[in-house]
Amino acid sequence: MTRLRIGSKRVTPLPATTARRQHAWCERAIVLAGVVLGLGLPGPDAHADQIGCVTTTWKLIGANHKVCVEAFDDPKIRGVTCHVSQARVGGIAGGLGLAEDPSQFSLACRQTGPIALPETIPTSETVFSEDTSLFFKETKIIRLWDAKRNTLVYVAISRRIIEGAPANSISTVPVTAWTKP
Repeated sequence: MTRLRIGSKRVTPLPATTARRQHAWCERAIVLAGVVLGLGLPGPDAHADQIGCVTTTWKLIGANHKVCVEAFDDPKIRGVTCHVSQARVGGIAGGLGLAEDPSQFSLACRQTGPIALPETIPTSETVFSEDTSLFFKETKIIRLWDAKRNTLVYVAISRRIIEGAPANSISTVPVTAWTKP
């Protein structure tokens, strides 16, 4: 075996099979890291504004358990605003962002101005998504179009990469002419 000199140290290169295995392992680790990091990146969905939080359980150490309310405007349907409330875990893990929030939420969507529908509207489209655990769980809000009733239907669900959750909430917005209150 040939010894290489790197700086002042002599190094023995690894056998080719070991080097290939390490290279393959590094490639898999890089791909996995990219997938994990990619899950936390925001998509083209709407951005929510934090309205406020209400404490539900006081914790001596760490953050309190609470319910937080966020508002977002539908990114493709002008004139519709949704408010979603979600339970947030407190304690030390919750305060550090490491706890998995429970699948407990409520959704209310309303017409807040003249509704401007695009020429074509998909029958189903994700309009909002938010991580509710560090890596593997998210809350999604999906807009469905009920053409027969001329109504926008918003469904909030909790999704896990491995398994889903039956928790859901629904809100409807009939598309009507806007009259200022």
